[in-house]
This record gives sequence, structure tokens and C-alpha cells, in this order.
Amino acid sequence: MSSVALDVESKDVHSHDDHEHHGNFWTNYVFSFDHKVIAKQYLISGIFWAIIGGGLSLLFRIQLGFPEANLEWLRPLLGDWITESGKMDTTFYLAAVTMHGTIMVFFVLTAGLSGTFSNFLIPLQIGARDMASGFMNMLSYWLFFLASVIMFASLFASTGPASGGWVIYPPLSALPQAVSGSGIGMTLWLVSMVFFIASSLLGSINYISTVINLRTAGMSFAKMPLTIWSFFITAIIGTLSFPVLFAAALLLVFDRSFGTSFYLSDIYIQGELLEHSGGSPILFQHLFWFLGHPEVYIVLLPALGLTSEVISTNSRKPIFGYRAMIGSMLGIAFLSFIVWAHHMFVSGMNPFLGTIFMFLTLIIAVPSAVKAFNYITTLFRGNIIFTPAMLFSIGLVSLFISGGVTGIILGNSALDIQLHDTYFVVAHFHLVMGSAAFFGMMAGVYHWYPKMFGRMMNSAMGYVHFWLTFIGAYMVFFPMHYIGIAGFPRRYYSFTNFDAFSTFTDLNTFISIAAILTVTAQFIFVFNFFWSMFRGRLAPLNPWNATTLEWTTPRKPGHGNWPGALPVVYRWPYDYSKPDADKDGFTDFIPQNVPLSKTEHSNTPEEKVLAQLDEKFDQLGEEREKNPFI
Repeated sequence: MSSVALDVESKDVHSHDDHEHHGNFWTNYVFSFDHKVIAKQYLISGIFWAIIGGGLSLLFRIQLGFPEANLEWLRPLLGDWITESGKMDTTFYLAAVTMHGTIMVFFVLTAGLSGTFSNFLIPLQIGARDMASGFMNMLSYWLFFLASVIMFASLFASTGPASGGWVIYPPLSALPQAVSGSGIGMTLWLVSMVFFIASSLLGSINYISTVINLRTAGMSFAKMPLTIWSFFITAIIGTLSFPVLFAAALLLVFDRSFGTSFYLSDIYIQGELLEHSGGSPILFQHLFWFLGHPEVYIVLLPALGLTSEVISTNSRKPIFGYRAMIGSMLGIAFLSFIVWAHHMFVSGMNPFLGTIFMFLTLIIAVPSAVKAFNYITTLFRGNIIFTPAMLFSIGLVSLFISGGVTGIILGNSALDIQLHDTYFVVAHFHLVMGSAAFFGMMAGVYHWYPKMFGRMMNSAMGYVHFWLTFIGAYMVFFPMHYIGIAGFPRRYYSFTNFDAFSTFTDLNTFISIAAILTVTAQFIFVFNFFWSMFRGRLAPLNPWNATTLEWTTPRKPGHGNWPGALPVVYRWPYDYSKPDADKDGFTDFIPQNVPLSKTEHSNTPEEKVLAQLDEKFDQLGEEREKNPFI
């Protein structure tokens, strides 16, 4: 598709300046249409939810690591969820697991990661004034905020928060009378997710429209940074998959409140046969995982896009295999929609059908491996600068490979049947999705913080934060593979009554201590983040000597991003290690808005051919001047 050139007149520039300077607090910082303000709102909301989700994980890790300990000291926080004997209530334990998964997957790694950086970087990196619809963008965040308020309120429901696992499988979630956590807490969970899905769809449509229609002059698809490609593909995945989760939740509401039987059939509670027939809980699994597996890449692809940018910039090398990286993301996006049933190998599906999904699952390892190999090749012999963002990016590559290898194991149906619902699965997805995506988010915050807030984060605290988090992540999740192979089941409240698992008591305690230390280390980042907003040193215009367009804006760009005309793009986004960069006043890089010299070729094959033809014509003209008979 052709890029859209935007002619900027002075009155357009003044209108942006007027909006910035003459608005009030509410229009500038609360109900703002500015994509940069909305990105910060998503980021700070994501940090809040990460604290809540991490705190819940500490609660159930304390229970797992110290099952015989007296937890009376937690009563001021948990109230009646601590029993008279000083133990954690079993219903609350399952609710903590449920809410931790929900919060981290949807509210932190989807909204906090994708919502932040898609909003912040898409207009800046494609040379646009703002998103295609500022109102839709603002509405997207406030629907997410409303979803957050409802989900947070569910934590204080009298019957407890939702406790059906983050996958909320029926019939447990479909029957309010099943357990206390299936009551009002589950209803609030479903209402919250409806608003969250509406927010995600509005955001995704806005991102797609902006990338297609608002690219500046010269910004062809072949010149877009990999960050923009990752956000663009992620938005397409979300637009196609989130409505399926909405349908699943809607049918679940009907079963809960209107007497339908989409997911229910022949259900007994305390010996009483309920009036439900004809439904199947397997239907919910199909609908949920049709979103659930693309959701893995809705979380992961933005992190990989951010990592691509950070690794290339701090290796001082062009990204290796730019087109292969785009192709691998497109391949991952397509395959993510046709592998959902590998989560259902133990559901009783036809073994032949399971074989098909196993085959497709193993194929998805190919484009994933392409990305890993290209990252390693970009790092190879690079002039690496170990900023905190670079360390987190390298950490992502490590976790992506470690978790991906175990994914191949779980993709094999014969092995997955044995390992399903054990801690091996917990270890796998926490490494490849949870930790890797979190590391990508941290890399993005450290790298683009100067552009967000005009100040630098403290690097020393960043290094400490990385090493504690990196070592802690492996200390928590690597041992889980071992106990998972031994058959250690997930979601169990306590293992003290099982002789087969008594051998692993010390290892479980070790994991819990590592988890406590790792979560505690995140407060170094929280302090650094908010302290640097006010006390960090002022950031240079381009602190990382990067090539993309966002670093051509003022230190703290106003609403409209560029005070004058929009930049024009002439080259691809990874012109690093350029030996003739000093001719243009740079060191080893040339930004995208610097015109090509006569001796340079652009990155795309078509533009290379055109540049070669221009060079030939110039040579022919010079020869004709020397010899008019040619």
C-alpha cells in the first residue's frame, strides 16, 4: 500500500500548539486525545496491576512454600480468608491463582504492554500527528479503566473473587452455587472482561487504521520499524480473536443467569439434578482457546518488536534478516489461529485430530526459531552497548529460547497428556510468555523513558533490577520443570498429605523464597520509574543514537509531535555501522529522515534498482559531457 503524505500548514501546527497550551488539566492529562498521554495512562495502570498481580502470586507462593506455617500475620490484609487455625482459606487460594493469571495476562501484559507502546510509538515512528481517532483512543483507555475498577472491586466481593482458574472453565464458573468464588465475584469478572474486550477492539482498530492511513511521506511498509510491524500484526490478531472470547463470555452469562445450557448438561449438586441438558463444557474450551492461544502472541509479539529495536540500536548493527523477521511474525500470526486445540489434548478429542494440532503446533516453532536466530546473528560481532534496556532484551532472547524448547515437548500430544496440568506447564508458559514479555516491556520502558518523560532513568538501579529479575526468574521457574516431570500437579492448595510429593518440600520452599525476592526486586524499578520523572537528569534529544523518527521530535514533544512540517522518510530504520555517516554529521548511524546520497542504495529491492538506474544515468550524462558523440 502506498504511503500517505500529509501536507502540514502553519495553521495546523498552531492548532496543535493551542490545544496543548490552552487546555485545562482534565483535557490535557485525564481525558486527553494525545496518544502520548494515553500511553502513559496505560503504563501507570499496568504498573499498578503488576503490583496487585505480583502480590497475589506471593500470597499463594507463601502457602505452597510454607504450608504448615501460621499465617495469622496476614489477617489484617486478608481478614476472614485466614481461618481460625491461621491457615489460608482454600477458596481464597484458588481465587488468588485465578486473579493472578487474569491480571497478569490481560491487564498487565496485554493492556500495560501493548496499550502503552502501540499508543506511544505508532504515531511517532510512522511520522503521524496522532492516532487516526483521538476520541476512540481516549475511549479505549477509559473502557480499560472501567474494566480495571470492576475487576478490582471483585477482589472485595463478600463471597470472594472469581475462583474458577483464569480460564474459568464451566461448569464450575457457570453455576453460581458451585463454590463461593462462582458467585458475585465471577459475575464481576465477566462484566470486567466485556469492557476489557471492547477497549482492546477499539484500540486495535485504531492502530490498524493509523498504520495504514497516516504514514508520512516516504514511509512505505518496507521502511517501517519492526516495532510498528509487531504492533500492526498484534492489532490484527486481537481484532480477529477477542470477539470470540466475548461470545464465550456472553454464552456463559446466559448459562449463569438465564437458564440456558450452552455449556451445561446433566449436572448434579449435592445429589440434586439440575435442569440443564444438551450443552458441553468442551464448547467453552474451544471458544476460549481460540482467543487463548493468539493471546500468547498478542502478549509476545509487541515485546519481540521492542526487543528488535533495542538490540539493533545497542549492537550498532542493522537488524539481521529484516524481511525474514516480518515474515516470521506473519507466519506466527497465521499459525496462532490454528493450534488452539493443543490445550485440549486431555479433553477426549479424537487422537487423529490431536495429531493434526500437534503437527501445526510443532510448525509454529519454525518462525519462532527464525526470530531467535536473527537476534543472535544481530548480536554476533556487534559493538554492543550494555544499557539496562539491552540487558532486558538479551534476557528476553534467553527466556524465549528456554521456554520455546519446552514448548516443543508440550506440543507433542503423547508427552503433553502426561505433563498436562503439572508444574512443567506452569514453568513453560511463565518463561516463554510471562517472563519474556515482561522483559520486553522493561526493555521498552528503559529505552523510551527519555522520550516519554524527558529524563533518564538511573542506570545503576536498572542494572541491579535486571540481574535480580533475570536470576530470580530462572530460580523460580527452572526447578518447576523438574517437579512437573515428577508429576507435581498445579492449583493444589497443599502437598503435605501426599507421600509421593513430600520429597519436593524443600524445593517448593526454595521456589517460594526465590519468588518473594524476585517480586521484591521490582520495587527497585518502581522507585526508579517515579523518582526519575522528577529527579532524573535531563535526556538528550537522541540518547541512544537511534535512527527512527521519534528521536527527531523535541525532547518532550507536544500534541502534534513535530512543531513544524512532518519528517520525510528516505531510508529503512536500521542504518547503523555506516562508514560514511560522518559526512552527514553523525557517528555510525544515519536517521531515516536524512536523504540518500548518490552512492547509497535503499534497503528495498525496488529502490535499489531505481538508485542503480539513477547512478547509471548520471554516469552516462557525465560521459556525454566529455564526449558529445556518445
